[in-house]
Amino acid sequence: MKYNDIRRPARAVHIGRVTVGGNAPIAIQSMTNTRTDDVAATVEQIRRLEAAGCEVRLNPYGRPLTSSEIVEHAYGADALILGNDHLDAATIERLPDLRLIARHGAGVDAIDFAKVGERGITVTNTPGANSEETADLTFALILDLARMVTQSVTQLKGGVWNKIPGRSLHGKTIGIIGVGAIGMAVARRAMGFGMDILGNDIVQSDEAARYGLLYTSLSDLLASSDVVTIHAPLTSATKNLLGAKEFRHMKEGALLVNTARAGIVRESALEKALLGGRLGGYAVDVYEPEPPVLSKVYELPNVLTTPHIGSATFEANLRMGMAVADNIIAFMDGRVPPNRVTAVDRVRFS
Repeated sequence: MKYNDIRRPARAVHIGRVTVGGNAPIAIQSMTNTRTDDVAATVEQIRRLEAAGCEVRLNPYGRPLTSSEIVEHAYGADALILGNDHLDAATIERLPDLRLIARHGAGVDAIDFAKVGERGITVTNTPGANSEETADLTFALILDLARMVTQSVTQLKGGVWNKIPGRSLHGKTIGIIGVGAIGMAVARRAMGFGMDILGNDIVQSDEAARYGLLYTSLSDLLASSDVVTIHAPLTSATKNLLGAKEFRHMKEGALLVNTARAGIVRESALEKALLGGRLGGYAVDVYEPEPPVLSKVYELPNVLTTPHIGSATFEANLRMGMAVADNIIAFMDGRVPPNRVTAVDRVRFS
């Protein structure tokens, strides 16, 4: 017996949002603010799906869809490719033909798994497809904060010649909260900078020893680290993981980088730590909601904001797009998708 009872041609495979160069529109006729190589990555994914007999509908807005928009564009579809959109129980209930949710990315915290389980809907993702790129961005933000690159560029373009003294990374300590694929990739980069590396995770990997990473408690990591970077999933255990108490434990003047999930850092405590000088700088690539309405504290010169671009490279988008196509085609062929996410293991990817 085959894995599912869908036969080609599928009625529709709806692309909820495929991240191609940030929030660029996905409609092929309107690829504004998108590099041609990013367009090529998306076109190749669509080509494979159409060649497999799928009817592909596209997100015309170039942003995450609202619940009503998801229903409007995905109604009647067997499969939904989900970017950074939220898919709650009420929305799933209004999609009676939905059989597969194919996440374009690793995190699945925006999907209501209780409703998915009730409906028997399969969920897939693309684990590891953007780990190196997110680690690259993480270190770019660390370097920017440490050497005050953005501040220096802004001042010089404004006609001010001012050599702002920064801080060295060599010999400093970096604390990595969440040592999965991305966290381990950050550790490899930190080793190249000659940093001491601490990690905190509920699962400890033998691979960590190759990069000199020492596991420790969260409180010890915060107290010892000059740079703290977050790569943990968003779960009930990690929601608001860093609050007022944790910021008090941090080294005064430490740098904090979050390329994981917005909900891991308590916003009110973050603002107090920045305004009070406890934090030397903060860089963030993730928000809730997206796009965000930023508070005044994000206008501080030692705060860096990027529009969720951790995976926004041609190479990462191509890998994710091909993995999504692999998952959908396997499902349509009646095979178990290679990257199926169950309710049991979803915490690893949330």
